[in-house]
Amino acid sequence: MFGIRGKKVRRSSQRLKPMSEIIFIVENSDEGGYTAKSLGYSIYTEGETLDELKENIKDAIKCHFDVK
Repeated sequence: MFGIRGKKVRRSSQRLKPMSEIIFIVENSDEGGYTAKSLGYSIYTEGETLDELKENIKDAIKCHFDVK
């Protein structure tokens, strides 16, 4: 397959899927703070506060799916 200006383009057989819901189990950590584990994906993170945990969850999802 060729793209713009004759450059060869590789088409991925795996299409990007629409954003779906990822459910996390949030628990109090024994060491303080919170932990979050996703259901169905191997995503795990922690944070000292719930706000920090939310940001860490977003970062962990981006890392897991290699989103830039």
